[in-house]
Amino acid sequence: MIDVDTIVRTLAPAVSELGLELYDVQVSGSGRARILRVMVDREGGVDLEAIADATQAVSPLLDAPPLDDAISGPYALEVSSPGLERPLRTPAHFVAAVGTLVSVKTNARVDGERRIKGTLVAADDDGITVGDRTLQYSEIEKARTVFEWGPTPKPGTTKPAADKKKAKASS
Repeated sequence: MIDVDTIVRTLAPAVSELGLELYDVQVSGSGRARILRVMVDREGGVDLEAIADATQAVSPLLDAPPLDDAISGPYALEVSSPGLERPLRTPAHFVAAVGTLVSVKTNARVDGERRIKGTLVAADDDGITVGDRTLQYSEIEKARTVFEWGPTPKPGTTKPAADKKKAKASS
């Protein structure tokens, strides 16, 4: 069993010393296939050097007290950025994403559509509002930001305008 809260409390100061924010810690898989994912970020994003520095800073901490007891069994360490489509798990994640497009999957026990995609209108310590739907954090199974590539094509068109201009010029 991995105690994620203990990991976050222990790693956050080391990551902060590098000018980075510890965005999140996730554990996936089981047995020998477990992955301990440490996500770091900073204003303007992170580069490979920042990821390498964070890896060197957190790796020895994971094998020393108190984390040697918080992490039992084998795992693979992965240090990365949260990416363009970042997971939203904590109230702080949701608050930072207000005004952006999000995808939310509710728990099975919640009435209505289970998958909601829309603009995150509001977020506080209790829950969120996506479009006209309000959810408590306990009702959310999974959520992430959504990155949209380029402009939305005009209705009825299948190719971007630039491709049409090239095709017309070559005729």
